[in-house]
Amino acid sequence: MEYACGVNSFPVFSTMGRKKTTYELITNEFARKTTLKKRKAGLLKKLSELTTLCDVPACAIIFTSYDARPDVWPSQAEACRILEKFESLPEQQRGKNMMDQTIVLERNILQLNDRLEKQRKKNEVLEKELALVESMADENNCDWNNLEELEELSYQLQ
Repeated sequence: MEYACGVNSFPVFSTMGRKKTTYELITNEFARKTTLKKRKAGLLKKLSELTTLCDVPACAIIFTSYDARPDVWPSQAEACRILEKFESLPEQQRGKNMMDQTIVLERNILQLNDRLEKQRKKNEVLEKELALVESMADENNCDWNNLEELEELSYQLQ
């Protein structure tokens, strides 16, 4: 779908909350509409503060089932200008700070895989130390004339 300013897609940004909150659809239609109105006003106020305090260009486009046309902040012309500027950025710079749920999950998976690999290495060292201690404590069962067992013991010591 092409919009008036020629931009046909909008980036999705991920935000992180301070505490985990379960969000569910508000079943009461009146309460949902009221909440939308209040939260939308709060979001636009925060966006206005952000642009003023930090001198950054920003816009918001909010589609709702209650309005025939989307709400555009600060204006449609300004939003189009900002989005066109964004679209003109090189792909690498454009996506530098953008995240969607897939990217967040991929990063979490990479971090967890790194932690898993570190733990596996730690476990491997601990298993070798345990085997060494067991073999040293169990002198009667160790065949000191068996070259294979001595090589394994030497490997564990290293």
